[in-house]
Amino acid sequence: MLKTLYDYFWWERLWLPVNLTWADLEDRDGRVYAKASDLYITLPLALLFLIIRHYFEIYVATPLAALLNVKEKTRLRASPNPTLENFYCTNGKQPKQAEVELLSRQSGLSSRQVERWFRRRRNQDRPSLLKKFREASWRFTFYLIAFLAGMAVIVDKPWFYDMKEVWKGYPIQTTIPSQYWYYMIELSFYWSLLFSIASDVKRKDFKEQVIHHVATIILISFSWFVNYIRAGTLIMALHDSSDYLLESAKMFNYAGWKNTCNNIFIVFAIVFIITRLVILPFWILHCTVVYPLELYPAFFGYYFFNSMMGVLQVLHIFWAYLILRMAHKFLTGKLVEDERSDREETESSEGEENVTGGGMKNHHLANGHPILNNNHRKND
Repeated sequence: MLKTLYDYFWWERLWLPVNLTWADLEDRDGRVYAKASDLYITLPLALLFLIIRHYFEIYVATPLAALLNVKEKTRLRASPNPTLENFYCTNGKQPKQAEVELLSRQSGLSSRQVERWFRRRRNQDRPSLLKKFREASWRFTFYLIAFLAGMAVIVDKPWFYDMKEVWKGYPIQTTIPSQYWYYMIELSFYWSLLFSIASDVKRKDFKEQVIHHVATIILISFSWFVNYIRAGTLIMALHDSSDYLLESAKMFNYAGWKNTCNNIFIVFAIVFIITRLVILPFWILHCTVVYPLELYPAFFGYYFFNSMMGVLQVLHIFWAYLILRMAHKFLTGKLVEDERSDREETESSEGEENVTGGGMKNHHLANGHPILNNNHRKND
């Protein structure tokens, strides 16, 4: 049974164009081709990334946070209360007005004290500013290095300048060591992100992030063993081109460098829109959808790859909407904050926030300019 499933999964007609077999991609005469077995190394490399990240956050990111004067506000802890704690853990973190009144009677506290207890208890569960800074520092470092390395891998290749070169000779295209390591390191990093996602800072787009990581892992893996490597290197470098800008903006945000954060965010928004909504769909996707059909009839692998690319493109449109909404607020002089962030509530919000989840209105300005997601105690 398992042998039958294995043979069907690796059936050439699924993954390769007509009249081609896996035998055509076997190493011979010094020519090396990508193989699915190459990807096994990415799992131990992902664990190595997690170890490197642990020590990076301790010995690099933490001292950097101190150097940039990243300060954490002391949070008031909720006093021990078994009744409220049981409701918090089993029923939810945002009790409705009727539930607040019931809890008030059960705990012997006033409604205002119950609201304050839940506010403080929610703040206890939110990640610290230092944790956010260290996570952004790690991702910034990787994305920057990956982008520079990716450009070094592809900038001298003919398909970087002529998209039709991506499919020249496909799939009989040999791999070189720089492509191998670029793929293995990128895939290992995304595995590490997936492994650590439960402990990383959670944002409102948590589900979209999971979908993105899974789709990326599938795309990188698939493009490797069916030899879509030329297209894959272009796609990975394109994605890394804006990610490090976002992470650096977060770092300066947590450090309180208002103008620097705002300026980097604008640059990030421009790069993101150009790369994800212009270059990716109109150059890269056009390359993967149109040009292969000039060489071979469509096959399952062709549809599968472009379907996964479609999933990523939908996520890009979703994130672009959030970015443009933030940019609109910035340009119109309103407070701009990370649309994905989970606000930390302060004691001053007691009279302004209702218990069903209403937020506060903020109009902080720095030197007459709106602060981009710069209130450490409220935003991510």
